[in-house]
Amino acid sequence: MPPVRLVLFAHGSADPSWRAPFEALHRDLVRMHGEGTVSLAYMEFAEPSLLDVGAEARHDGVERLRILPLFMAGGAHLRRDLPEQVARLGRRYPELAVDVLPPIGDDERFQEVLRRIASDACR
Repeated sequence: MPPVRLVLFAHGSADPSWRAPFEALHRDLVRMHGEGTVSLAYMEFAEPSLLDVGAEARHDGVERLRILPLFMAGGAHLRRDLPEQVARLGRRYPELAVDVLPPIGDDERFQEVLRRIASDACR
């Protein structure tokens, strides 16, 4: 297994149709980068949790998690809830390094795609 694993971190929902796009993205990235390189975790209302993904990563010999929040912006969930979950993960697996990346909505490439979609909808 690679020593680093990307974690796609989504809000979560009990509704399977809500989770479908995130699960498709996860499958696509695993297909592109190989088994064990990418995990999907949900903050609430769905499994697996970040703690579940951390346990699996340690079992697989992963040394570092890079968490990519699939959120439009850094609101309360990213200011409060995610840091609490990362702290819990650190207490349980102190040998596991964790990097939290900016939310995907902060990425200029993502913003450009949104501008194009919205602009097309204006026509």
